[in-house]
Amino acid sequence: MQQAEDFRAECDCLAEVIAEQTEDIFQRTTLFNSWTINDIIGHLHMFNVAARLTLENDQKFADFFAPVAADLKQGRSMREAQYVWLNGLEGRPLFDAWREGCQATADLYALTDPRQRIKWAGPDMSARSSITARQMETWAHGQEVFDCLGMVRPDTDRIKNIAHLGVQTFGWTFINRQLPVPEPVPHVVLTAPSGAVWTWNEPQEDNQISGKAVEFGQVVTQTRNVADTSLVASGDIAAQWMAIAQCFAGAPIDPPAPGQRFMVAG
Repeated sequence: MQQAEDFRAECDCLAEVIAEQTEDIFQRTTLFNSWTINDIIGHLHMFNVAARLTLENDQKFADFFAPVAADLKQGRSMREAQYVWLNGLEGRPLFDAWREGCQATADLYALTDPRQRIKWAGPDMSARSSITARQMETWAHGQEVFDCLGMVRPDTDRIKNIAHLGVQTFGWTFINRQLPVPEPVPHVVLTAPSGAVWTWNEPQEDNQISGKAVEFGQVVTQTRNVADTSLVASGDIAAQWMAIAQCFAGAPIDPPAPGQRFMVAG
């Protein structure tokens, strides 16, 4: 499954830049809800483990998620819940465990039927959707790390998986907020890092989003406000979508305010 190799490459990209840093990097605070890089790696590691468990069988995933759900129900934040699960694992040992787990996750999904249905915290999904979501979360949280370090990430055309997820969750963005889903779905025209042009949905000049695929990915993963990108949203539906786009599961979350998320000066 190609998406498994794209996930592996996404992990490697993030791992390589962290591996070059000194130990104190893990305590550096990012612009994402004051999470540290340690928080981010812990979060990615925990849910990579969950992605492997759910492939093994439904009960293993249920046993994993039950205490996390209980913590959240009792008012703990996701960050607090993950530290209960991590049980003291942090810093370089956590980074090493995450990196090893990335390879194990990619290896397992590479041999899995992409159509296999698996359990997750929300609705069931296909194995292909699951590993694409893992790439998306790695890329999105990776953006926070690159921003914190004042570095530009070397993006590649594997961003297409995340752009496709962003397009496919158009309806979810509105349903999740208990809003009517507007019609028609906007035409999306994106330029890949390679210069290729990717399109989705029927052409509509008055209902279209166009621009860089990387910036579209940043907006749908909420690592940038659309106002901080060069994306062009033509028409009311396109503009409304980009103002609240959310390609990830969970309760509705507002995008960062304009100027709130950016690359820190190196």
